[in-house]
Amino acid sequence: MHAEHDLYCSSCADFRLSEVPPCADGHGADCPDRACTECGTALFVGPFITRERPRPAARRAA
Repeated sequence: MHAEHDLYCSSCADFRLSEVPPCADGHGADCPDRACTECGTALFVGPFITRERPRPAARRAA
């Protein structure tokens, strides 16, 4: 387990201490996952990663 932080837990409906669970993805200390230390609910705190969709080519009037 790594750094602990107070985060909002929707299951507890309050701020609770959270911790980094063992990371199976190889992130180590940079793992974006957290777990509530009181109830165990998984909390994701990392940035959302999105890919921009390619835009269709503009159609020109003939």
